[in-house]
Amino acid sequence: MKRQNPPTVLRSELAEWVEPAAAFQALHGGSAYAFWLDCGTDAASGISYMGAPEPGSRIVTASVLSGTVEVRRLGSPEPSEPADTIDGTVFDFLRNELPLSDRGATPDTEPARFELGWVGWLGYELGAQTVGTPTHPSSSPDAALLEIDRALAFDHATRTVTLLLRGGADGSGAGALQRWHSEVEHALAAAASAPPAGSPAGSPPREAAAPAVRWRHGPDRYAELIAECQAAIHRGDAYQLCLTNEISVDAHPEPLEAYLTLRASSPTHHGGLLRFGEISLLSASPEQFLAVTAAGHVTTKPIKGTRKRASGLARDLELRAELESSEKERAENLMIVDLMRNDIGKIARLGSVGVSKLLTVESYAHVHQLVSTIEAELAEGLSGIDAVEASFPAGSMTGAPKISAMRILDGLEAGPRGIYSGAFGYVGLDGAVDLAMVIRSIVLDAAGARIGTGGGITALSIAAEEIEETQIKARALLAVLGVATPAG
Repeated sequence: MKRQNPPTVLRSELAEWVEPAAAFQALHGGSAYAFWLDCGTDAASGISYMGAPEPGSRIVTASVLSGTVEVRRLGSPEPSEPADTIDGTVFDFLRNELPLSDRGATPDTEPARFELGWVGWLGYELGAQTVGTPTHPSSSPDAALLEIDRALAFDHATRTVTLLLRGGADGSGAGALQRWHSEVEHALAAAASAPPAGSPAGSPPREAAAPAVRWRHGPDRYAELIAECQAAIHRGDAYQLCLTNEISVDAHPEPLEAYLTLRASSPTHHGGLLRFGEISLLSASPEQFLAVTAAGHVTTKPIKGTRKRASGLARDLELRAELESSEKERAENLMIVDLMRNDIGKIARLGSVGVSKLLTVESYAHVHQLVSTIEAELAEGLSGIDAVEASFPAGSMTGAPKISAMRILDGLEAGPRGIYSGAFGYVGLDGAVDLAMVIRSIVLDAAGARIGTGGGITALSIAAEEIEETQIKARALLAVLGVATPAG
């Protein structure tokens, strides 16, 4: 793989701050293909990004079963024309698209930033390609990517909004940037002067009756699966197994309206809305899967260990302390830290892998989580794509050892996970990567809504507590879809 200088990215700053929610509604509310990588409501740090592919931009999907990648152009004069089909994986495709960039482009201390490129998701079933385990056919593409040549960046620390536009190899594009800047300001001004609406324009009214809900595994069956996981652990086939469940809901909300509801009830630093034709991903993910800077600094932040929040301060602090001191939860987190250190070690410079934070509690609207941070430097000749492939799917969603855990879970879960427990985010033109875990997420398509939920099973797990954890994690997502669940 040859090194190359990243393409020129032209910038233009808006005169004043605009809330990302208002900007997305004004600029992309009606777009069939669009993205919003969101730092959350009232964020004081981080950068949110949003945008949409241009006519002629490429739309990419991948299939594990066929071992192919399909590429088509958005807005082609012949929309029925078949897509170009390429043999290989989505990782092969991205490596071909993004040769190694100059590692000196960004200081090591700088966080990853999106310098345009590709935005989308990687589904869990890609694990069959990365580790060689069985898989189930998914109703969603195993990977989906949008080619993004222009986007808005919202810096929450400086309260600035910057337009990013890919320039020509000779630095041309200033005129196009100026025209786009004017178009954005006009659209934002028009939206600001419009009468307020109760919901995004064109969204259907909420259904009066509660939608039908089906869990792939009911409580009794899930308890049986927990027992089977523990039997595998006692046999020595695994140390921990991340057992998951899927909830299907007969609901068809307008994606942006539903995401704004989720965003308000479950604020987080790695949320997002991805619209990919008939499929939309709405996420309030608290977990960063993998970030790689253009300079090759790698960070992963696995989450293992959960306690629900309490309304009273004293009880809430008790639950937080209980999580910090739980032998089961700490052991669960440490197992995944060890797994992720091993995965990252495959692509890291010798001696650079380290754990910078261990067993730290992060608190969100509905849960306390136990989080650790692992960092490293990419080995010479490797890229962020290599780092993603080496560590996908994330150990926090498989268990340990990874290959054995995935084989066991494939036999127990009785269906695909799809987008859930994969990853979403960006792969930049300069080699930077920032992907969040697809957890605390809703997938909308023509069939309705799907929610994944689960938890790590160890020898110390108690079935009733594990079942309750899956319900706690799903509760806020179900509420967005109009499904009420018991509070206890």
